[in-house]
Amino acid sequence: MKKWAIIIAVALMASSGLVAAGALAAEAARMDKDELRAKLGDLDVVIIDVRSHTDWLFSGDKIKGALRENYRDFEGWYAKYPKDKTIALYCA
Repeated sequence: MKKWAIIIAVALMASSGLVAAGALAAEAARMDKDELRAKLGDLDVVIIDVRSHTDWLFSGDKIKGALRENYRDFEGWYAKYPKDKTIALYCA
């Protein structure tokens, strides 16, 4: 069984202001855009877009297949994702 991993991009901490992200970032693995691009289509990776609704709505740049979640409601949705997958959160 794979270890539950949350991958937080630097942009998540810089642009969201999410206090919890700072605490998680110290423990979470990170990957750059090229590493994430190489994992697109990998069934063991779940990509979650956590940008604000407005940023997401007006952005022309979205990762195909990424799921959309509200970063402010992390406690309400994080448990629904499988613990044997790599979870990549992004907001850029």
